[in-house]
Amino acid sequence: MSTLKIHNSLTGTKAPLEPLHPGRLGMYVCGMTVYDYCHLGHARVLVVFDVVARYLRYLGFELTYVRNITDIDDKIIRRAAENGESIAALTGRFIQAMDEDAAALGVLPPDHQPRATAHIADIVAMIRTLVDKGYAYVGAGGDVLYDVSQFESYGKLSGRRPEDLLAGARVEIDARKDDPLDFVLWKQAKPGEPAWDSPWGPGRPGWHIECSAMATQCLGAHFDIHGGGMDLQFPHHENEIAQSEAATGEPFVETWMHVGFVQVGEEKMAKSLGNFTTIRDVLARYSGEVLRFFILGSHYRSPLIYTEAQLEAAREGLDRLYLSLRGLPPVTTAQTGSFAEAFDDAMNDDFNTSKALAVLFEMAREINRLRDTDSEKAAALGAGLRTLGGVVGLLQTSAEDYLQGAGTTEGGLDAAAIEALITARREARARRDWVEADRIRDELAHNGVVLEDGAGGTVWRRA
Repeated sequence: MSTLKIHNSLTGTKAPLEPLHPGRLGMYVCGMTVYDYCHLGHARVLVVFDVVARYLRYLGFELTYVRNITDIDDKIIRRAAENGESIAALTGRFIQAMDEDAAALGVLPPDHQPRATAHIADIVAMIRTLVDKGYAYVGAGGDVLYDVSQFESYGKLSGRRPEDLLAGARVEIDARKDDPLDFVLWKQAKPGEPAWDSPWGPGRPGWHIECSAMATQCLGAHFDIHGGGMDLQFPHHENEIAQSEAATGEPFVETWMHVGFVQVGEEKMAKSLGNFTTIRDVLARYSGEVLRFFILGSHYRSPLIYTEAQLEAAREGLDRLYLSLRGLPPVTTAQTGSFAEAFDDAMNDDFNTSKALAVLFEMAREINRLRDTDSEKAAALGAGLRTLGGVVGLLQTSAEDYLQGAGTTEGGLDAAAIEALITARREARARRDWVEADRIRDELAHNGVVLEDGAGGTVWRRA
């Protein structure tokens, strides 16, 4: 079998995964800022790193997966004030919504899901270390700021040199800072805002320092994989490196993984652009498994183009896989044959899920070919298809439940009503009333129900 290679944003190349500790891995992923419902960009990050975690465990690694929650920042404070509710009520509500959306997508919970507000002491301790070591200072406005000029390798992740950023006027001049590139570690409290005690007075942490403190607390100063959306590469992840390595004196992360944007037309999907679609918007029309299949149909680093046509194509593709599993007899042994090696080769190539899905379709075609000539072999291969599908979080529902649940949550005839109409159609056919039988078929078709007549009777699925 081939060796797992991962594209490392820090080096710009694919390289074999080499754990810092044999057989064990630590992975930290930047999670959500919980002030609103998650959109499809968030869904992509959730699903991609769920697949990464599943596959690393499939390979036999003992993985510790950490995905944080930012539960205090300017957006949260502003939204709570607009709503006239407490910050705790706002963040609690959207953490619950996020967990519900993740579950609908088949995303397994991470091993740890730390919240920023539960790690204030760790954050303060890291900032104190940076101040003591000369990497941070108290600015004119009372905020504690990181001194970018003191970290020689600033820009090594994003490839952006400080002198180029200044020359390009990419940052605003701020009299409270020694240098325009310096960023806030601790913000002085403003009237009416939540605050915690610190050596620099009441205040709250800056966004970047939260992840450095939580990551090192959960995984240590130096760990294997850090992931997030591509939009976080600069400045968030760049600043994480600067803070963490200055504070600990150790390399921060071995491999950086960044997920490409979800695009609507030529623009990335983002709340700031007002072109976002929430996960819940899509789940009102499609099942979570269809949305997951749609996300996995593109390599995680490439843009994911969101259109209704692409979602429909994902539903049709997932239908085909489940149709190949329908009606197979039970077996005690799963067989994957050469398909498993092809699947592993695809996933070992920087988690190439689009190629891995192509292998699943090849298996489905072979199952359909064998179905009428060797049902036992077809069934064993079907069990193998479920096994490999499970590695990427697909095909774990029974074929009947999926096909009759439609892969959609839209309203329509329930199963009992459909079965009653099928019985009425069977009776009409028995008395050779073809007009009534056709009328019932048309009524079912109008309600999105497809009938399949065979030697064993009539089965149905939702279109």
